[in-house]
Order: sequence, then C-alpha cells, then structure tokens
Amino acid sequence: MSSRSAVVLAGGTANAVKLFVAALAFTSAYVGFSAYNNAGPAAEPARTVTLSAREVPITAPAGESAPAKAGEIALSAQNDGAPGCGRSFLARSLLVNPRPGETVLYRWRLSRWSPAAKAWRTYLMDHSGFAGAGQNVEWQPQVSGNPGWYRVELVTGSGATVTSERFQVSC
Repeated sequence: MSSRSAVVLAGGTANAVKLFVAALAFTSAYVGFSAYNNAGPAAEPARTVTLSAREVPITAPAGESAPAKAGEIALSAQNDGAPGCGRSFLARSLLVNPRPGETVLYRWRLSRWSPAAKAWRTYLMDHSGFAGAGQNVEWQPQVSGNPGWYRVELVTGSGATVTSERFQVSC
C-alpha cells in the first residue's frame, strides 16, 4: 500500500508542476503582450507656446447706444458672429403713455418686402406692454438665411404706427 501512495503522490506532484509551468507561461505571455502594447514611438518633445494679449480701451459701456426718441425707431445691426445670412438687429424707441395710470400695449413687427405681391409682409412679430408714464422699449429680431429688404414697425394699442427706414439683408 505504501508503494501505491507514493505513486499517487508522485503523480499529483507532477500535475502540480505542470500547472505551475502553464501558469508561469501564461503570466509571461501576458506581461510580454502588455509591454508590447505600451511600447510605442517616443513621445514628441514638448513645444513652448507664448501667448500675448494687448489691452484695448473701452470707449463706451457695452450695450449703450444713442438715446431712443419718441416717434422714431433707432435701428442698429448687432455683431453676433453668426456665419452666413444670420443677422441680429436692435430696434429701440421711446413710448410715452398719455394716461400713466393705464397699461400701454404695443407690438413689434419685422416686415419683409415681397416683390411678387409688391407689398410688405410680416416676417416676425412680438408683443409686450408696460404701465407708467413712459419707457424705452427695445426688440432684437433675427433674420436667418433670408436675404431681402426689411423694415421694423412699432404699433401701439391706440393704433399709432412708427416705421423704421428700410434696410437690406444680404449674404
């Protein structure tokens, strides 16, 4: 019986050695493969970039423009950096309420000239209102990808209409 136990023990040791060698071979292959993937071309040398800036004095506070007047629409193009035909405009006016105790309703309208109909057609519209003696009102319409002739109209609740000069949007 003792000889039989020695044979089994020797066979078990041989299997353990085989498993150990297989594990060692697998580990070596894994480490070698990882080292191969990590080894690449040498890193590029660092480049020095020097940034410079210059100070530009501000001549007027942002958003400040000529004061709005009653009965007129002050219109200015905004530099919004939109590519292509996208343009923004700032329309401003002064509305005076003849009855300060009541609300004044008004609407802005951006009209586009239609050569086919030979008439001004509404392109954009916005409504608002205020209570009080008077208020500077402004509107910022945007024209996107539609060149042509435009004008801005301001209509009060009483029906009084103020119209801007026509202007052209081109690409």
